[in-house]
Amino acid sequence: MTWTHRVLNLAGVVLPFVGVIVAIVLLWDKLVDWTSLAVMAFMYVVTIMGVTLGFHRLFTHRSFATYKPVEYFLAALGSVAVEGPVMNWVADHRKHHAHTDQEGDPHSPHGHGDGLKGAVSGLWYAHMGWLFDHSGTSEHSKYARDLYEDRGMQLIHKTFGFWVLVGIAVPGLLGLALTGSWRGAFEAALWGGPVRIFLVHHVTWSINSVCHFFGRRRFDVDDHSTNVAWLSLLSMGESWHHNHHTFPRSAFHGLKWWERNLDPTGWVIRAMRRMKLAWNVVEITPERQRQKLAA
Repeated sequence: MTWTHRVLNLAGVVLPFVGVIVAIVLLWDKLVDWTSLAVMAFMYVVTIMGVTLGFHRLFTHRSFATYKPVEYFLAALGSVAVEGPVMNWVADHRKHHAHTDQEGDPHSPHGHGDGLKGAVSGLWYAHMGWLFDHSGTSEHSKYARDLYEDRGMQLIHKTFGFWVLVGIAVPGLLGLALTGSWRGAFEAALWGGPVRIFLVHHVTWSINSVCHFFGRRRFDVDDHSTNVAWLSLLSMGESWHHNHHTFPRSAFHGLKWWERNLDPTGWVIRAMRRMKLAWNVVEITPERQRQKLAA
């Protein structure tokens, strides 16, 4: 990959965040304050965790087991992240793993042409373009049968619009409770709702684009997945993506000791296990890891 390709890739992820920071500075004491930012941060963490812990590690890969009420709670929480209904998300992601960076992958950045134009087209497609083409088209009965046959999951899936509204109403109510004013409620709803959704989307989409194009690899796997350390905390550990594609069922995407310290979703799974809320937690032994190392 050329230096130009890397810079463009990085800019596509960093610039939206720079824009949010500039907006905060320009709107300070007008449409944003510390209360709004605190509500946004809280909503960001809990809703992206609904995706990483619930939609991804639990439902897609069954990296651990838990009680049905916990499953339904995580399905609702992931829906509040507004990345699509639960069965759509899971089916698309399982299809991605079945055809990673090959024909049939819903969102690979590869195979979109040569040179700079091909790289830019591929990154755009993997980051956002695929949403207008393949998102939600993977067959539920084929790629998400376990959820498809669960009446509770069917209900959460079909009421996706309600969960989107919840994701706007909750930060508004938090803002009202913290400030005692309707202006505070509006500001918290704005930053804890649409702005938070924008940030969650771009971070999770970056796993599809950045983490298949830019980063480090150490295992012998037939795809282009990479580990991207600087994205690890924002993505709740999902950017240890090369590790994940090597061992898809692992509950912990951080495998080295310092990677484990930068895998917040893994922290939550460990806490759930201690509280007896998670069991059958899949872990990868050092021996298995050494067997997969690239020569």
